[in-house]
Amino acid sequence: MRVLTLTPFYPTASDDAAGCFVAEPLLALEQFGVSSCVVGVHPVYRRCTETNVGTPRASWISYPCIPGGIGLASAGAFLYASLIAKVRELNRSQPIDVIHAHAALPCGHAAILLGQELNIPCVVTVHGMDAYFDNQVRGHAGQWCRRVAQFVYRSATRVICISGRVAGNVVEGSNVPIKAKVIYNSVDTAVFAPASADLSLDTILSVGNLIPIKGHELLLRALAVVLPQHPQLSCDIIGDGPERPRLTRLTTELDLAGRVRFLGRQSRKQVAEAMRLSSLFVLPSRYEGLGCVYLEAMSAGKVAIACRGQGIDEIIQHKHNGWLLDPDDLQGLVHALSTLLQNLQLRRQIGEAARNTVLQRLTSAHQGSQLSVVYEECAA
Repeated sequence: MRVLTLTPFYPTASDDAAGCFVAEPLLALEQFGVSSCVVGVHPVYRRCTETNVGTPRASWISYPCIPGGIGLASAGAFLYASLIAKVRELNRSQPIDVIHAHAALPCGHAAILLGQELNIPCVVTVHGMDAYFDNQVRGHAGQWCRRVAQFVYRSATRVICISGRVAGNVVEGSNVPIKAKVIYNSVDTAVFAPASADLSLDTILSVGNLIPIKGHELLLRALAVVLPQHPQLSCDIIGDGPERPRLTRLTTELDLAGRVRFLGRQSRKQVAEAMRLSSLFVLPSRYEGLGCVYLEAMSAGKVAIACRGQGIDEIIQHKHNGWLLDPDDLQGLVHALSTLLQNLQLRRQIGEAARNTVLQRLTSAHQGSQLSVVYEECAA
């Protein structure tokens, strides 16, 4: 079985965390007899990049595209034009059984056009809640994106969704039946492993892009409330984004200077080590398909605090293998932090259950096995 993977997300030499959710299952797929040919794509106005060492090598293709949301709906057609000669040659030298595209735009659209031209079945994975792109792209451009995404989903041999919540969005937004299949994200349990020694440090960790939907402001406000009862408490925030200046000012306003560290982007190894050294993982995101960081924290044996209404609440059972609260619930987060910080045994108990949950059904091997079955079905 030979699969061509088209993706805008993939680890690079400068950012080994980018697209790790695409790269890591590819290694696992090899044990199921699937070989992967990876093509990373980027618009011409972004620089070309080198694949990170340790992941299956990707060749990179640039395509013409109008910057911003206005060009997103047409990007797949331009990408197809940039890819067709290369993919035709790849297929001639060694036949491609399945094309697997990540995200409907632009890769899914290009994959459908390639598949129709070369008679190859196509699989499209939906990684986020905004399945039709009309949340990030407004107005007429957003409606165009929606129509193209609808074409992609109804034309795909299978649409893989990273959670039931995402699958619901895809099905609800379509005007025809969609062949949707839920395959959850996975985690490398060797990289994200519990600490060898029993740690009880008072450090809260959050990992995510610094954008409003991730809920970092809520975390900082909750931290200010619980800090008097936990004077040794600190908070490390890994990630970067447009919210950083505002969040930095907020730490000063809340008298949290010296208690909160904004660490910027970190390598996978650094993130894994930070998780091992933390007491709790907190990301009260309001718009999350199924964040890999929650699974990584669980794999590291930590309590992950997340919000209901996101894909992660299909994995976390409240107070058993994690902690759930309502979005924007400051009092709920304060209660969660207070309860867990005061009870080391409860943290250990939930953390062990979290690790077991990952080992039982959310490893890279589990995801690879499920993907290989989908590929076989599509190629039959």
